Amino acid sequence: MSPPIKTPSGPKTSLNILMLHGYTQSGPLFQSKTRALHKALTKALPTHSIHLSYPTGPIRLNPSDIPGYNGPSTMETEGDTEPAYGWWRRKDMPHPSRKGETAILYTGLQDGLTRIAETITEEGPFDGVIGFSQGACAAGMVASLLEPGRQDAFSSRTSQKDEVETEAFPASFTSLRQPPLKFALIYSGFVAPGARYMHFYDPALQTPTLHFLGTLDGVVEEARSKGLIEVCERAKVVTHPGGHFLPSQRPWLDAAIGFIKECLKQAAMGDSREEKAYINGEEDNVENMDVPF
Repeated sequence: MSPPIKTPSGPKTSLNILMLHGYTQSGPLFQSKTRALHKALTKALPTHSIHLSYPTGPIRLNPSDIPGYNGPSTMETEGDTEPAYGWWRRKDMPHPSRKGETAILYTGLQDGLTRIAETITEEGPFDGVIGFSQGACAAGMVASLLEPGRQDAFSSRTSQKDEVETEAFPASFTSLRQPPLKFALIYSGFVAPGARYMHFYDPALQTPTLHFLGTLDGVVEEARSKGLIEVCERAKVVTHPGGHFLPSQRPWLDAAIGFIKECLKQAAMGDSREEKAYINGEEDNVENMDVPF
């Protein structure tokens, strides 16, 4: 008879993760799409008490806001579709200083960040953040806003290069009792474009990030995802042979869990080894992670 499996005893360490859904989704819908990840985390970290928080974006979207909407069919009724939400809406506007060019404005962004700040206040502090698509872009912003000195970067409200008024540091983040995040998982993420949002990324993010890119993603172009990767100093990248979704197969779950475990280990050690590697200009990659590929 084989010996019984020993289970960890004593109090568990809390692991709180902020989960940010994509455009046209909601907190409950994102929760249903990440059940495999939650289950894998619980199994892989038996000494931790896992808590995932799923806020819903504050902007209720109209059918016309949803990509691919072609107008109501004769069979459609108001209750036929699930409510869809976003953290902001994208609006293309004439560039203020470049005739004939377009500038992108994220309308409602401050409201979206306020909703996230409220979740941090009510359910945090958080160890990390996981986001998908628009929620992944928001995850990068949140990681940025929580880093030391970021508010000072926002003090200059004008981009001298493009003569564009930059986004204000959100008032909802000025007095949060939340330390910098230990990690951020970015699924199909992208950089907020244009000089208006430059202070989220300049100086570059120091929060460890793991970026998942689908080789068949037809929603977020690879160049937009790479734009976010390039402004993350401690970025790792994993690709999967799929489209615009959060992969739940074993290899990519193992990659996510291996990254989170490594970040928690580094945080517990005072981040000494990775900080020395960063100072010495050493690069890290997914091959160095404890994953089966």
